Amino acid sequence: MPDLATPVEAAPVADISARKRRPSGTRHALPATAPAALAHSVGPLTPHLYAPDAVRPLRAKEHFLSADTQVEPHTHPWPQLTFSTRGVIRLSTRDGSYIIPPSRALWVPADVPHSITLVEDAELRTVYLHRWLGPDWARCEVLEISPLLRALMLALDTTPDGLPPADPAAPQRERWIAPLLVDELERAQQIRIDVPLPQDKRLRQLCEAVLRAPDDRATLAERARGIGASERTVARLFRDQLGMSWQAWRQQAVLAHALPLLARGMAVSQVATACGYATDSAFCAMFKQATGKSPTAFQHRRR
Repeated sequence: MPDLATPVEAAPVADISARKRRPSGTRHALPATAPAALAHSVGPLTPHLYAPDAVRPLRAKEHFLSADTQVEPHTHPWPQLTFSTRGVIRLSTRDGSYIIPPSRALWVPADVPHSITLVEDAELRTVYLHRWLGPDWARCEVLEISPLLRALMLALDTTPDGLPPADPAAPQRERWIAPLLVDELERAQQIRIDVPLPQDKRLRQLCEAVLRAPDDRATLAERARGIGASERTVARLFRDQLGMSWQAWRQQAVLAHALPLLARGMAVSQVATACGYATDSAFCAMFKQATGKSPTAFQHRRR
């Protein structure tokens, strides 16, 4: 059952074993699907200073970043687990991006180019794992964070290389924590919250139009005419390229648009209107059916 998502999101990634290893922190260009006008961008936050190895198989880092900051596209030869202790973030890959509220974490395989956008002020946490340590997942996976998984991630020292760890026993603790953290990862509930983007140019044009204006309730037939295709052809392309129906994909796109608005504290009635719903009740019914929770459960509550 589909769950929450973000404005643009990702589809399966090719088998990582077939990829060539690249230097840590290598920058990559991603499709121009990011949101408009960012306040500022920053480099890849020095992943080379936190490289995991056999002695320290888990490495953690933290950064406090302001809303609308973008971490530039980059990659590194080890997998990562990304989450925030507060604030909503968006992580994008070549095929789209994911919205990650504090209750969720995103697994990113090794060598997958990605960028991060701060939907709101957030404390960004990243855990790097040695290549041989983590689950053998070839695509990004959104995970529900259990209390134990959260505690394990937050227990890791975040001091970069070149400085003495805040905890002198950090390397030993990381080796102790590693097998339990991986076990919790493999037990975590995986949640489909992505809005995949297709390779077909016509279908991608249609999908990007929906993402730019999610309140537009045009039918599939109307949208198909706009790209010079039949409704039947477009419906088939959704199934063949994205593995879902038009209705299921559009619902993910709506959820993707709704979540950052809810995270910023916008009223449910305003979010419903922004998503093209005539009534709050219809929007809430769709939202709860898709996520299992009401929209208010995802509203950011400021202290």
